[in-house]
Amino acid sequence: MAQCSKNQYRTSLPAPMFEKQDINMMSILKGCIGKDLSKITMPVHFNEPLSFLQRMVEYMEYSQLMRIAAEQTDPINRLKYIAAFAVSALACNWDRMGKPFNPLLGETYEIERPEFRCLCEQVSHHPPVSAFHAESPSFQFYGSIYPKIKFWGKSIEIQPKGTLTVKLPKWDETYSWNNPNCTIHNVIVGKLWMEQYGTIEIVNHQSGLKAILQFKATGSIHKDLHRVEGTILDGNKKKLFLYGRWTDVLKCTDYDSYEAYLKDNPNRFKRSDGSKSPNSESPAHTPRKVFSKLNSLKMSSFRSLSIQDNDVHDQPHDKSPEPETVEMNIPKSQSTYSIEIPNSETLWTVDPRPESSANYFSFTNFAMSLNELESHMTNLQSTDSRLRPDIRKLEHGDVEGAIIEKNRLEEKQRDTKKARKSKNGGNDDWKPRWFKIQHNSIMKQDDWVYAGGYWESH
Repeated sequence: MAQCSKNQYRTSLPAPMFEKQDINMMSILKGCIGKDLSKITMPVHFNEPLSFLQRMVEYMEYSQLMRIAAEQTDPINRLKYIAAFAVSALACNWDRMGKPFNPLLGETYEIERPEFRCLCEQVSHHPPVSAFHAESPSFQFYGSIYPKIKFWGKSIEIQPKGTLTVKLPKWDETYSWNNPNCTIHNVIVGKLWMEQYGTIEIVNHQSGLKAILQFKATGSIHKDLHRVEGTILDGNKKKLFLYGRWTDVLKCTDYDSYEAYLKDNPNRFKRSDGSKSPNSESPAHTPRKVFSKLNSLKMSSFRSLSIQDNDVHDQPHDKSPEPETVEMNIPKSQSTYSIEIPNSETLWTVDPRPESSANYFSFTNFAMSLNELESHMTNLQSTDSRLRPDIRKLEHGDVEGAIIEKNRLEEKQRDTKKARKSKNGGNDDWKPRWFKIQHNSIMKQDDWVYAGGYWESH
């Protein structure tokens, strides 16, 4: 594997983020209501200069946590670091409101770093499915992502679909989980903010150990913003308490210490399932006048979506009062997490973002490097995301050029599909090159898995 220091990678993009142009969003959203946005060309002004395949690789920013897990002799300690990895994989989403480019069918992305190497491929276009496989001597991490996204008028609800799996070969252990839900609030007016919420269960399929993590729904309680709390269970026995925020830190302590702390500080933690965001506007709470505001809406007051493809729903006939816009004092940067339970251990802390991050789509240092063409990359596959001219032009601040190239690539993809179906009597027999469907006997489901041969091909 490549042996490069992270300091050798670039820490900014070739050009600052482009100025948002005024766009009458009603002309776009009118045609989107009730439709699948994967079939609609969205303006480049929504995008950040990364493909969704590259955005998916951001799960790996703190991949060392999987290596540390593999080094533990105690299965409970292994699980706590796998849980920390699951939380850390979401930190890149904080303050990221740019929509990644939809991958083209068959598009790939490869990356090699000291801790791992990873391959992604767009294995399906309708529905959009992105598969990935990362590996190192210590672990394998793989899965496929196909999010379901709904537009409620004032918020975006993202329901991530797809199972994530970690294997630790040394211990012959397999862990799996699904990511929590996410809502982006105040899409139409007000201060844009994001929350992850819901309960995820990380299971060790060999030992039966579980880590149950609750991503707190914020509601009107500002102190719950970004909070994560959870427990590692050995059967029915609670072994460790996990706590922190998905934006910046995760800690753990023994359960007795947590219970003792709770007696003295009853208001620091509240017992709830965190399963639903109280601020998510369902169709029954999306009144007609939310959509009337779109007639005069400009791009400057509309925030782009941190998603790949979407389902848009609307029920404008509800007469219920419009919920008030939630104006929360959202921090501009991750601040120090103040709770410290006795006997705690810090499992993960976020790396600081570059000072110029706000000028570059709020990218982390890791994200800044993902579209970089490094000097040793002489044998990239022609399908690699780094070679997409629309992403490259947007990265250099050429918005008009990005629009032209994005439209050209999407039209070429449609023409290629038509030709393929015409050649095969109406059947689209396209198959991914590097991934295949395989039945997973442990989780009793079919998964996209790496078919092998990629790294040997060049």
